[in-house]
Amino acid sequence: MAYCSTALPIEFEIHEIITVHYFEYMKDFVFSGESHDFWEFLYVDKGEITVQANQSIYQLKAGDVIFHKPNEFHALKASGNKAPNLVVMSFRCLSESMSFFEEKSCSLNQEERFLISMIIAEAKQAFSTPLHIPSVEKVELAPSPPFGAPQLILLYLQVFLIHVKRNHFEEGDAPIPNLPTEQMVLSSNSSHLEQIIQFMEFHICEHLTIKNICNEFSISRSTLHSLFHKEKNCGAIDYFNLMKIERSKEIMRDGNMNFTEIAYFLSYSSLQYFSKQFKKTTGMSPLEYFNSVKKYSNDITNASKKKREDNRMI
Repeated sequence: MAYCSTALPIEFEIHEIITVHYFEYMKDFVFSGESHDFWEFLYVDKGEITVQANQSIYQLKAGDVIFHKPNEFHALKASGNKAPNLVVMSFRCLSESMSFFEEKSCSLNQEERFLISMIIAEAKQAFSTPLHIPSVEKVELAPSPPFGAPQLILLYLQVFLIHVKRNHFEEGDAPIPNLPTEQMVLSSNSSHLEQIIQFMEFHICEHLTIKNICNEFSISRSTLHSLFHKEKNCGAIDYFNLMKIERSKEIMRDGNMNFTEIAYFLSYSSLQYFSKQFKKTTGMSPLEYFNSVKKYSNDITNASKKKREDNRMI
């Protein structure tokens, strides 16, 4: 009997992307809108935003995503009390299956959010252009990216689209099968980790120790150490310190406290120690970070206003 090959259908054929962005905006950020001849999705990592897509208005919170089809006008503004963090990815795809995403928005599950994080992680290594600058309209490949990094971006994007289509936009979905034992253990570990991170979030303004966490969750130091190193590639307190820095960045973008007040609010021993830890983590001083984010937010807001005014004059 002769072997015969079987052609496999490709639901989303994507060979090129336009942009990959991860934005940290001020809480009063406004983008007055644009349209373009390619697909785009916008994911809210933190905060809340109001999105206009043609004549429709959407209120999106952390964990939500919206898709914009080619030539669809879209605009947005920050809403709520938190400065938003947004992932924006644009790409060309002529596949018929993309029609599923027209005028669609939804809340992503943990696996789908993980796929977006993997896209961002690979993009940071694959491209020499920074992800946080709105004016970048073409990404440039890095001189020596990790092997396969650009391809992984496309693969993660395709898998992301497939999962979102299956999980949110199909009628009569089949029930989720029982997980194999190994996956159940992983799910249990992930759930345990989420509970610990929620505990850290609740106590973000305090000093936490390994002993505090172990006593709260009745686990050993070694178990805690293994859990965080396996899932986050760092220790529990290292991760808690990263959470503090991320919270300090949010407060800066909210504009409600000065640097001394932020240091006191997050229980740093001094402004100098806070500044040292901030620069160690981000590569910038608190002032440099605040000025850069404010500049980028203002630049894109002003450019957006000018573009809209120019269009009215045509």
